[in-house]
Amino acid sequence: MKQPLRRVATNRVAFMAVVILLATSSGSSAIASNPQTTEQAGARVDAIFADLQKLGSPGCALGVFRDGHILYAKGYGLASVEGNTPITPQTIFDIGSTSKQFTAASIVLLEQQGKLSVNDDVRKYIPELPDYSKEYGRKITILNLLNHTSGLRDYLDLLQFSGVNEGSVTTDVDALALIVRQRHLDFAPGSEWAYSNTGYFLLSVIVKRVSGMTLRQFASQNIFQPLGMTHTIFRDDHTQLIPNRALAYDLEEKRGYQLDVSYFEQTGDGAVHISVEDFGKWDENFYSGQVGGKSFLAEMQQPGQLNDGKALDYAKGLFIQNYRGLQTVSHDGSWGGYRAELVRFPNQHFSVVCLCNLGNAAPEKRARKVAGVYLGDLMKPEEHAAKAEHDKKPTNITLVSGTLATYAGDFESDELGVVYRLRLVDGKLNLVEIAEPSGIPRTGMSIPELLRPTGTDEFEISGPETTMRFLKNANNEVGGFNLGSGRPGGIEFRRTTKMADIPTAF
Repeated sequence: MKQPLRRVATNRVAFMAVVILLATSSGSSAIASNPQTTEQAGARVDAIFADLQKLGSPGCALGVFRDGHILYAKGYGLASVEGNTPITPQTIFDIGSTSKQFTAASIVLLEQQGKLSVNDDVRKYIPELPDYSKEYGRKITILNLLNHTSGLRDYLDLLQFSGVNEGSVTTDVDALALIVRQRHLDFAPGSEWAYSNTGYFLLSVIVKRVSGMTLRQFASQNIFQPLGMTHTIFRDDHTQLIPNRALAYDLEEKRGYQLDVSYFEQTGDGAVHISVEDFGKWDENFYSGQVGGKSFLAEMQQPGQLNDGKALDYAKGLFIQNYRGLQTVSHDGSWGGYRAELVRFPNQHFSVVCLCNLGNAAPEKRARKVAGVYLGDLMKPEEHAAKAEHDKKPTNITLVSGTLATYAGDFESDELGVVYRLRLVDGKLNLVEIAEPSGIPRTGMSIPELLRPTGTDEFEISGPETTMRFLKNANNEVGGFNLGSGRPGGIEFRRTTKMADIPTAF
């Protein structure tokens, strides 16, 4: 461990020199007025990451930026547990949904180039999508995709429900085919806000069809290269090697650290790989406008609104909010065991980027604590909300095996292209297999999965937000069910007998 510790210490000395220079030369009083010394601030920041500095732990890279300069940057923990490789400010991380701002930026730049309008109907570029306007009375626009107001079901959920997990290799073709098969929306376009990875994946498809370049190529040519972000890329090939990349982990109680990386090749909703040092260059563009100019900055940070005029706190891949009385522009990210957070305080020209390779690292909390070290004098006191009284969870309804048996069987969904096989196991109803209609099993969900009865003809599966609502005919026979998250128009399944002679794998 001696070599990693020396490397971290060397990085710190280099960046501390920058900090001292800034502290003596900057005219801004936001941080200079803080009586703490640079060393004291650094020690307080390091304490926020103390739990990640234990032997053999994955961790985080931190970048603190002020007035376009690195105020403090450091790595905590290991980029590779297997290789005992330390995290540094140059380590590359998958930033999950924090990538969305780069996708949105690509769309805004294409609009500036006159190649599209954010008010265009999405079907102008992706005509294979169903014409939902016939059912909902409104078209889905590019702006709906950008603001998460499209009503489109989240394709990551759909992949999971269809038996595909993060460890599977999936492509644009797989994702688009699944999205196109959906018959319904969760709500009419523009009527509600619901975070949807589908929208941002479709934006990547639009970029490709409009520009003739993949999102990876377009962002590299129009954003990353102009800003000198030489270590940033949309990773759209799961076999690609990326120098200095951190692997991602989850901590399991009995098995310790376990690798948790994804092999999805879709982009748009995620897939940017970046270092905190490169992130600082992107962050500074929101002041300089080197890429896009002032109009670009204004459009990127213009909060969306619903059809009824209600303002949202979401712009284009960015949340526009407040933290302890100060305006913030931020976005977090989570994918596999990777976690990321960017939080910008525009009025203070101050930002914190925290990129992690451990599933429980909680970078959004750490980044705001770091901000408090430097901007605490300008912030309102932290509000410690009283513990809310949680609604009592409904008591699970106990059904006798004879009743449960009426729900057992094979159920097929055209929207997902799979069959769910429900069986009684030790007197309880379980999803024992997800299979293709041909009988080939898929393993994306935990199998067997217990169905917990929560109401008349209703069961809870894989968490309280996913339910199966069984549908009965005039003879009180179960003919199918809707799988959803509490909204009407869930994913439709119908009873099928074509797999009845195929034994389950369970």
